[in-house]
Amino acid sequence: MRTSETAEKAPVRAKKPPKLSLARALNAAMHDAMVADDKVVVIGEDVGDLGGVFRLTDGLKREFGERVIDPPLAESGIVGSAVGLAMRGYRPIVEIQFDGFVYPAFDQIVSQVSKLHNRTGGAVKLPMVIRIPFGGGIGAVEHHSESNESYFVHTAGLRVVVCSRPVDAYWMMRQAIDSDDPVVFYEPKRRYHEPSPDQLDLAAGPQRDLYEAEVLREGTDLTLLAYGPMVRTCLDVAKAAEEEGRSLEVIDLRTLSPLDEETICESVRKTGRAVVVHEAARTLGMGAEIAAIIQEKCFYSLEAPVQRVTGYDIPYPPSRHEREYLPGLDRILDAVDAAFSF
Repeated sequence: MRTSETAEKAPVRAKKPPKLSLARALNAAMHDAMVADDKVVVIGEDVGDLGGVFRLTDGLKREFGERVIDPPLAESGIVGSAVGLAMRGYRPIVEIQFDGFVYPAFDQIVSQVSKLHNRTGGAVKLPMVIRIPFGGGIGAVEHHSESNESYFVHTAGLRVVVCSRPVDAYWMMRQAIDSDDPVVFYEPKRRYHEPSPDQLDLAAGPQRDLYEAEVLREGTDLTLLAYGPMVRTCLDVAKAAEEEGRSLEVIDLRTLSPLDEETICESVRKTGRAVVVHEAARTLGMGAEIAAIIQEKCFYSLEAPVQRVTGYDIPYPPSRHEREYLPGLDRILDAVDAAFSF
């Protein structure tokens, strides 16, 4: 039999599409936004030829050319340039390479980005997204593993959101790019390349508003509140607690400013107990604000004080001590036990 005849009779195996990951979803969101609007540009350290240190902008330079900008290594200049672009009708997406690198741009963000709309009486809009890979779990040192979201949540004029899952991240990024408000967009770097069975259905559209929390797991006994990298950890906690006969509700906060108080309070009024989890330090972290809101608005529904499981009030430790610093399954389960001890 001739080779050509063999080839004709051989079964054709369709290639499986690559598994969706957070990185792929965010890359697709930026790509699709740039296709839809030629005013969308990307600017940041190594976002062009390299495709970003985490490869989040891989391929964008080849397709969109000068709309993907590799600037000098100066975060203040990068954000300042993006402010000028936004004032002139562009929609810049700024990449801050690592969470701790945002500090040189802090003045630009809190003094200009957050205030220009108000300062001009609404005449000037700042439609820009500042992407910040954040959190630990990658074995890196300080300035590469920090959770500094509270600085920007405290700054009036900024929207602050945090993605945790691929499909949701795609739509959150598209919504953030379309927003006329400046959005600080946190991405859990340790979750970037974890595969997900989820498939992206562009026809379905976003399932919720950008500034809306989501109940990922229904429960009746206690509410677990988390965002970013801790969402997956809390889902694992809920599974472990189920084996002990406890039903935990898991909420992905998604938005930190504005905070979706309605979803939080509705859940806590149902369960009567709450545990807030985040990697950031405990003092003046998001957990403190959420605990205060629950105390004020759900006091008569509470069966126990709100528990917090957080990072410690120390500089980020060397990689060999990460596991002791970051909230994990056992620490969160201990807080769950504490909430049932009252």
